[in-house]
Amino acid sequence: MSDFDTGFAGLLTQAARTDGERPFARYNGTPLTVGTLDRQSDSMAAELRRMGLVPGDRVALMLRNSPAVLSTLFGLAKAGLVWVPINAQQRGDGLRYILEHSDPAAVLADADLVPVIADCGADLSGKPLVVAGADTSAASLRLEPMLECGTRLEGALPGPDDLFAIMYTSGTTGRPKGAQVTHRMMRLAGEAVARVSTARDGDVLFVWEPLYHIGGAQMIVLPLIRDVSLAMVDRFSASRFWDQVRAYGATHIHYLGGILQILLKQPPSPQDHDHPVRIAWGGGCPKETWTPFEERFGVQIRECYGMTEASSITTCNDEGSVGAVGRPMPWFTVDLLDGSGAPVPHGARGEIVVRTTLPGALFAGYFRNPEATARTLRDGALHTGDLGSLLPDGTLLFHGRMTDSMRCKGENVSAWEIEHIAATHPAIEDCAVIGVKAEIGEQDIKLFVKPKTGATVDVPALSDWLGRQLAPYQNPRYIALVEEFERTPSQRIMKHRLSAATNDSWDRQAVG
Repeated sequence: MSDFDTGFAGLLTQAARTDGERPFARYNGTPLTVGTLDRQSDSMAAELRRMGLVPGDRVALMLRNSPAVLSTLFGLAKAGLVWVPINAQQRGDGLRYILEHSDPAAVLADADLVPVIADCGADLSGKPLVVAGADTSAASLRLEPMLECGTRLEGALPGPDDLFAIMYTSGTTGRPKGAQVTHRMMRLAGEAVARVSTARDGDVLFVWEPLYHIGGAQMIVLPLIRDVSLAMVDRFSASRFWDQVRAYGATHIHYLGGILQILLKQPPSPQDHDHPVRIAWGGGCPKETWTPFEERFGVQIRECYGMTEASSITTCNDEGSVGAVGRPMPWFTVDLLDGSGAPVPHGARGEIVVRTTLPGALFAGYFRNPEATARTLRDGALHTGDLGSLLPDGTLLFHGRMTDSMRCKGENVSAWEIEHIAATHPAIEDCAVIGVKAEIGEQDIKLFVKPKTGATVDVPALSDWLGRQLAPYQNPRYIALVEEFERTPSQRIMKHRLSAATNDSWDRQAVG
């Protein structure tokens, strides 16, 4: 195991001294070298200190991906400031909650998002606002000049267990919780990415994820611990994905949520094998998607499992066991427990509980939320709220969230299981399931379906097809067609935004 006691901020300065011209990343084709990143991040750190910010102060960033954001993040890290990433799509009450709950000492935002922040109602009086991009407001602080002041940062860098970020969960259920992420945890996330992806010298990793999500943020360490570079784009686009990959010469692609299913549902092309990608790595590849994706695109799937609260990645499947999330990282152990806290029998399902042999690999708790912390951290272990089981060889299988379930006809029904069956239908691009109030009994099941481009979904026929694939109590009563889903930064469907009404969809029981 590597020595992780240096955190990650110092790795950038070390790399700049030895090989400053090495590419760190390209964003939409614009290059950023290690040396430029080090110089600009020093400037940013010094300017933030000059503004009066001190180590431990929180700084909210509502910034989309860009080379400037990379330099800003490393500037925050060097200055010992705490990054509060905010989804650029946040609006209204959700945005107000995060800003008021985190209580930042300063806010950095893209110019077009300044009115959004102003409209959300958060009280930011007396807090400096730094604007990136074309500024049409009266703000006196601009981000870009802060990166070019040329000041070198003096003083010691933060320690590995100093706080680096407060990352709020996407809020798919209830209010978001702010996971506290240390410098050590970010370093471990980078080390885990290196293991999962088997990155080697000269590799190029394609990054579509926003840096305000852990899926993107975990990538900023990798070019400092391996001789690789990042190929960054502004957003995920299924139609442009493989063209972008080819243009960058990317050797790795990352997936989360339904990304692989979305790519697999795109029209076949003679160029499906014409790309340099060796490995697709990430979390959320259904068993039914795994082999078809590998065969169609000629890549190897490397699945992992993890949470922001556990340095991003907990397990890795490096043995090719289709449908499995693998074995723990060297610094973690995984147990499966029942509701009373006892281990479940081998092969049975239980809550995934993570422990560590490396102090600091698990988070210390949620920011200003002792109740949620107490529920999640018990006796030094992280209770994930996820269901898993073990194959005979000890490999972990993931079975979805414990709370993402319904009680239907006396049975506990997993939304994850229904969704993974429905997603295999040839006319469906993506889908989601929720529980809705039943006329009699506990809940009925409502399925939301986004048709594949150019396809028509025959809803009664789909219901019949599902009836042949699912147990009777699993078969959705209601089916609704949607043009698009609202998604989190990791492309997960925001289920709390889906309609729980029963009069706006097809009803299986109404047609007899």
